[in-house]
Amino acid sequence: MKKNVKIILVIFSIVLIIGVYFGYQVYKIIAGSEPISGKQDNIPVKISSIPPITKGNADWPNWRGANFEGKSATKGIKTDWSNGLKLSWQVNYLCQDKSTASWSAPVVQGNRLIVPGRDKTNDLVFCINADNGEFIWSGSYEAKAESSHGPGSRATPFISDDRVYTFGRSGDLACWQLLDGKLLWRKNVKDEGGVEPSWGFSTTPLVIDNKVIVQGGGYALVVAYDKLTGDLLWKSLEGEVGYAAAITMKIEDEVKLLIYHGKGLSCLNLSDGKMVWSVKWPTSYGVNATTPIVDKDIIFHTSGYKMGCEAIKVTKNGYSVLWKNHAMEAQHSDPILIDGYIYGYSGESARNSGKFKCIELSTGKEMWSTDDIGQGTTTYADGHLICQDLKGNLFLVAPNPSGFKKIGEIKSAIKDVQNPAWTVPVIANGRLYLRYLQQLVCYQLN
Repeated sequence: MKKNVKIILVIFSIVLIIGVYFGYQVYKIIAGSEPISGKQDNIPVKISSIPPITKGNADWPNWRGANFEGKSATKGIKTDWSNGLKLSWQVNYLCQDKSTASWSAPVVQGNRLIVPGRDKTNDLVFCINADNGEFIWSGSYEAKAESSHGPGSRATPFISDDRVYTFGRSGDLACWQLLDGKLLWRKNVKDEGGVEPSWGFSTTPLVIDNKVIVQGGGYALVVAYDKLTGDLLWKSLEGEVGYAAAITMKIEDEVKLLIYHGKGLSCLNLSDGKMVWSVKWPTSYGVNATTPIVDKDIIFHTSGYKMGCEAIKVTKNGYSVLWKNHAMEAQHSDPILIDGYIYGYSGESARNSGKFKCIELSTGKEMWSTDDIGQGTTTYADGHLICQDLKGNLFLVAPNPSGFKKIGEIKSAIKDVQNPAWTVPVIANGRLYLRYLQQLVCYQLN
């Protein structure tokens, strides 16, 4: 009898330990915050002479590059990675303190690189010389932030003319002077009825015409501000905010706004925010986080949590479904369209195990799938895909619908990666920029 009791107690203890372990893993995924490890420097002293603003031949001024496609105009990239890539510079001060995780990708115009950061109480924005890593200026404002996956910004900035726009996880939309970092105006979407989602406001600002547009959720699902003054121009729809960037699409010679929110994909008038049509796509936790792909009159969109993907054919008045399947389930890793085929990671981004796939846009047919390059993010330049897995390893892939072809790889392109390296690689003017929490690494690509 005593022996049986002991066996039961041992089994119960094992089950309890396993339950606690998996419960902790779930907690980390949903509400945990990634502690910062590795070298963490103080913010440098601002230089005495601010250089004039320049422009490059292959700038990356906003999310997914100039055309919102994940493609760089950089040419002549180095494809022999047997000896790695030349490290141009590195900084380690984007996050101050150990609990200030921030994930935003950088944007680049000429010699200006803008990237958000965080300290204990403030949202930060840094301007770094893209050519040599020299600190140019920084800006800040106090913002109370939740801790799930860190209090820092997720949204990528947007450079437009002589200004740059940032959007913090707590809902602060800020406009800065690109030359010297002067804060020109700041608004919070919660003042218009916005409601912060579980993992913070994440939608990259879209600057178009006289507007800057973000998702606010709640009673202000989509909000448009005057880009010069910050005055409210319009707000539209109600509901659960998504995590994807707003983009535009020309439909029958009219420019429309596409919003991938928590319950689906909506098409709006750019002038007044009036909804034209909407596709229902209710994902678990409201996580519609990938940027829709536009190809003429076709839109492709995808989400994780077993939602899959869909291609629709659109008009000004509505849409029809071309196909819908589970060939790709991208959680928050944006696929890229190349010559009629979609390339990208499929699966959830909590661990470095997933599928990299090629599917045909017109039919949804899966052309091939590989698990050789982990789980991560991808970008494109000069006929090649550059993929970064969650461990900070890089892979050079030749896009070909006939089969997967890895050209090269660099192990630990980012050092001391202890948590998922979620931030997408950025390619501008012949340089590759990799961001992981407090680190920003610049490699020469050509």
